[in-house]
This record gives sequence, structure tokens and C-alpha cells, in this order.
Amino acid sequence: MNLFEFEGKRPTVHPEAFVAPTATLIGDVTVERGASIWYGAVLRADICAIVIREGSNVQDNSVLHAQPDTTLTVGPDATIGHGCVVHCAEVGAKTLVGNGSTLLDGATVGAGTLVAAGSVVTPGTAIPAGVVAAGIPCRATKPIAGTSSEFWVEMNPPYYRELAQRHAAGAPRVDR
Repeated sequence: MNLFEFEGKRPTVHPEAFVAPTATLIGDVTVERGASIWYGAVLRADICAIVIREGSNVQDNSVLHAQPDTTLTVGPDATIGHGCVVHCAEVGAKTLVGNGSTLLDGATVGAGTLVAAGSVVTPGTAIPAGVVAAGIPCRATKPIAGTSSEFWVEMNPPYYRELAQRHAAGAPRVDR
């Protein structure tokens, strides 16, 4: 893993978290127990703070950053999908942000919500808890309860915790 101190602030990673060797964490980043940060992800907390709560996963090639003097919090058991840009204030517990989504300044996403792949949550938008949200701009479309989206929100965190353990135990670098 690539960890960098910035102006006296350095990443803190729980010993039971997984950070892929090609992930980059800069500055005031906290990664809690059981969380995973995947290959190519960048968490840049140079002018802000970033907190990845217990059991959450930030998947490959996602970038997290926020406005000056704010804290970006990814709640417990949340999933940030592949290739996302997360520049918001909060992603709630057990929320899934679909692949390729963008969450902009000051936005919040409530707990237990699925943000559909490719969505754009515009600055300052508050997506409520317990919904499926989609679009550009992203808006709540229906309650998540009883939908197939609810399965993905529930299934992703434990799956990624187990997969992270497998990567930590058996994904050595291969020399040519």
C-alpha cells in the first residue's frame, strides 16, 4: 500500500483492514477494522479528512476527496463501486454506490440506499435512506425494500470482507 503523510497528517489503517498494494492513501485518512481499499483506489485527504467505517469497501480505481476542512465519511458496511468519484460529505451505512457514479460537493446519501451505476449526485443533494436512486441528476426513484437492489446492498459488504481476506492471504506480486 502507498501511504503518504501530508503536512503532519498521516493515514491510519486498522491491522484488520485490507489495503491493496496499489491503493494510495494520503493525509488524514482513517480505515477501520474489516474495511477494504482495493487496487488503484486513491483516498486523498490533504485538505479534508476521510473516514472509512468498519466493514466498508472502496473498490478498484475509485477516488475519494472532499472540500477543504470537511470530513467525508463512508458509513459502516457501505460499498463504493468500481471507478467512482466520491467528493461528497457522507455515504450512509449499508449503502451501495454503483460503478462509475459521481458524488459531488456536500452531497449526502442515506443509509441502506443504492445509487445506480453511472449516476451523478449533484452538489448539496441529500439522497434519503432506504431508496434506489438513479440518474443525472440522481434522484430517489423508489423504496429499496423488496427490490433486487436490496440484495446487492446486503450482499456486498460480507462478500468483500471475505474476498479481502483471500487477497491478503494469497495475492503475491508476480515478477516477469
